[in-house]
Amino acid sequence: MKNEGKREKNWKDLYTRSTKLARAKQLGIEYPRLFEAKLRQNSVSEADERINVLFVCSKNQWRSPTAETIWRSHPKLNVRSGGTSPNARHHVSENDIRWADVILVMEEKHRSRLKAEYTRVLDFKLIYVLDIPDEYKYMDAELIELLNQAVPAILMLE
Repeated sequence: MKNEGKREKNWKDLYTRSTKLARAKQLGIEYPRLFEAKLRQNSVSEADERINVLFVCSKNQWRSPTAETIWRSHPKLNVRSGGTSPNARHHVSENDIRWADVILVMEEKHRSRLKAEYTRVLDFKLIYVLDIPDEYKYMDAELIELLNQAVPAILMLE
């Protein structure tokens, strides 16, 4: 008789867990959630692992592709770029954000747009604003200089 009660309780636990898993999948979040320290440990657990860096600007035409081009060959980095505008060359996707360990945005408005569109996915992501205005063309010498000053300090590559 005691065993029947225990089996019933286990069934309820399983049912509750499967319901939570289904709801989490529907919302696009991971369940059970990991703590921030655990996420950081998983993302960069060893010194020789590469860091996934996502560069974001508005239209993914000049600033973020320049950053991607500059840092593409760095031995410690995997890089991608995207834009927040609906008509960007490559619109930032949920997969891009999940892939990234660190997100570097050109302006504060890009961080705001990402947070508005991908709130749940960004819960434990590191986002830094580079404060680089939209006044540079692709591979502009001044833009390259700004990126070479800002990025290594943020990613501790020096």
